[in-house]
Amino acid sequence: MAELESLETAAEHERILREIESTDTACIGPTLRSVYDGEEHGRFMEKLEARIRNHDREIEKMCNFHYQGFVDSITELLKVRGEAQKLKNQVTDTNRKLQSEGKELIIAMEELKQCRLQQRNISATVDKLTLCLPVLEMYSKLREQMKSKRHYPALKTLEHLEHTYLPQVSHYRFCKVMVDNIPKLREEIKEVSMSDLKDFLESIRKHSDKIGETAMKQDCRYNQWKIIARIFFSLLLSPNIKAQQQRNLDNIVSQHPRISGGKKSKKEACAGSDLEVPGAQELVDFSPVYRCLHIYSVLGARETFENYYRKQRRKQARLVLQPPSNMHETLDGYRKYFNQIVGFFVVEDHILHTTQGLVNRAYIDELWEMALSKTIAALRTHSSYCSDPSLVLDLKNLIVLFADTLQGYGFPVNQLFDMLLEIQDQYSETLLKKWSGVFRNILDSDNYSPIPVTNEEIYKKMVAQFPFQDAELEKQPFPKKFPFSEFVPKVYNQIKEFIYACLKFSEDLHLSSTEVDDMIRKSTNLLLTRTLSNCLQNVIKRKNVGLTELVQIIINTTHLEKSCKFLEEFITNITNVLPETVHTTKLYGTTTFKDARHAAEEEIYTNLNQKIDQFLQLADYDWMALEPGSRASDYLVDLIGFLRSTFAVFTHLPGDVDAHSTMSGKVAQTACMSACKHLSTSLMQLLLEAEVRQLTLGALQQFNLDVEECEQFARSGPVPGFQGDTLQLAFIDLRQLLDLFIQWDWSTYLADYGQPTCKYLRVNPTTALVLLEKISRVMRDTSRKNNVFAQFRKNERDKQKLIDTVAKQLRGLINSHHS
Repeated sequence: MAELESLETAAEHERILREIESTDTACIGPTLRSVYDGEEHGRFMEKLEARIRNHDREIEKMCNFHYQGFVDSITELLKVRGEAQKLKNQVTDTNRKLQSEGKELIIAMEELKQCRLQQRNISATVDKLTLCLPVLEMYSKLREQMKSKRHYPALKTLEHLEHTYLPQVSHYRFCKVMVDNIPKLREEIKEVSMSDLKDFLESIRKHSDKIGETAMKQDCRYNQWKIIARIFFSLLLSPNIKAQQQRNLDNIVSQHPRISGGKKSKKEACAGSDLEVPGAQELVDFSPVYRCLHIYSVLGARETFENYYRKQRRKQARLVLQPPSNMHETLDGYRKYFNQIVGFFVVEDHILHTTQGLVNRAYIDELWEMALSKTIAALRTHSSYCSDPSLVLDLKNLIVLFADTLQGYGFPVNQLFDMLLEIQDQYSETLLKKWSGVFRNILDSDNYSPIPVTNEEIYKKMVAQFPFQDAELEKQPFPKKFPFSEFVPKVYNQIKEFIYACLKFSEDLHLSSTEVDDMIRKSTNLLLTRTLSNCLQNVIKRKNVGLTELVQIIINTTHLEKSCKFLEEFITNITNVLPETVHTTKLYGTTTFKDARHAAEEEIYTNLNQKIDQFLQLADYDWMALEPGSRASDYLVDLIGFLRSTFAVFTHLPGDVDAHSTMSGKVAQTACMSACKHLSTSLMQLLLEAEVRQLTLGALQQFNLDVEECEQFARSGPVPGFQGDTLQLAFIDLRQLLDLFIQWDWSTYLADYGQPTCKYLRVNPTTALVLLEKISRVMRDTSRKNNVFAQFRKNERDKQKLIDTVAKQLRGLINSHHS
């Protein structure tokens, strides 16, 4: 086994030796390492020494074999050395000369080398700068554009810089800085453009008022064309139209002398006027919103921009639509409110048509719906505070202008015109309140006397103011009098003015002639039946109104009643709607004036009765008088004198009024009959009042003298027109009662009671019993005083017995009547 290992080791050492002999010395390291890694390096060293000795012997043999050649070579070499020394000396000398002579050339060559190096560096630098300069120029341009706030071009420059120039020089450090700054620059552009947008939004918020005012001025000019055309054609179609509309046309034409005929569009009419009105684009610079939109679009944030813009404009819309608390106080408050709204939507309409999708029709419609509802609610609230019809009318015209302006921009405004119909009701109420004051002033300042006329000119002027025709009055010489007082023509003309005022509100409401006619007639009916009627009633019910004034009111209302047909014609002329048209409302003036006349008549009756009561309060009868006086009581004489003078005034009233209402006719007769009946009833109550417990025949005879005075007044005919003794019948109850007691005709009364031909048909048994008991009490007290301890005298006992018998029978009649 050990022998086998020794053989393997010897073979390995032999292989290593051969490898050392045949291998380059640079690669012998691994071979030697394998020797030292093994455990037999001692043996290897022995083999190596033995091999070296073998090679030394071979070298020695070879040298001995070539020795003579070696000696010859050495000899030759020695010869060559001498020659080589000479050559060296020559070369050295030549080199020294060359060095001396080439020193300047070397210096020049060094200089040339440096120049070539610099030239190469310069060329490389120029090449690099050629690539870098456009980048720097673009960056400088970018900064300049941002400094001058040209943000959209700056963004374009930034895009070119990032995608075209910077990639060519991306390995330079300054380019890396630029690349790192690009997002910051983009953000800066966004922020600056957004700041510009905010400034723009603030600007249009401030300028909305002016923009709206401008737009409404344009529409106002267009509406003036429409007014002129409408009045012109009205004059052509209705030659009977009043001078008021002709004056309106003249005023408008005089104010705008450059307007010529022909049909024009709204924009043409405004453009052709002498008033140059700038548009929204002239008042507001829209470039910030365009730039910002483009910038955000390029940056891929268009949706963010659109949402922000719409959100901010919605906020502004809510602010614009919030009316000031005192808006209702002046028209300027409403005008500013409308101007801001119009300005807002004019801007949005401009944005809609000049940008692609920043706002759309759905967004505009949504804003308009909100604006419409809030505007209508605000107008309803604030207009309700307005009590001046002129302000309401101006407000209506402003709303129409507001609606027409926005309608010209494509916004639906039907709800605004519907609301104007609501305001029309309020306008009518304010007109009624105003005319209530007008009528009160007219009625309070009237002298309630017929209007005197001294010459033909005044007569014609009055007839032109009020439709009055009377052939007999025209024939009378001057001076003469109209039957009515001044409040008749004044009230008539004020009714016409009211109709004009109603007509003004109906203009530009897009109503048909029938609707306008119906509106005017309904409002006029309210004026007549409520306002004027109340004013007349208040005048009639005043405490200090006299009978003469009441009579004049009756005459005046009669003439106003007749004038109603002329008011119908007046309305027909201004509306061109014939009265016989279906559903045409009729005027209720006839009823109003009849009611006022009847109220005046009733007030006359009431006043007369009250005056009679005042006289009766002066009555001072001595109910225990034994003998009557020689004449009627003083209070009654004064009362009859008052009645005579009063009814004497009635007989001198103008005679042109209809018989059914003339005070000298039926009203005078009714007043006189009412006064006599009231006097008769009051005297009867005076005679029967419970406080008068005793009554002598002497007092009854004095009372009879007063009744005779009344009957004499009735027979004298204080008011013409009574037939026979009709007026005397007012005192028939008193007359029959007094005759019964004075004549003591009880047998006839009791015998004929209940028969149609009874002499004392008007005497009620209850009344007779009350009066009889008063007389009976006097007789009993007198007998008791005169015969305290004696029997009654026979005639007094008989009379008392008769009274008791009559009283018993009267009670029987009363009981039988009740049963």
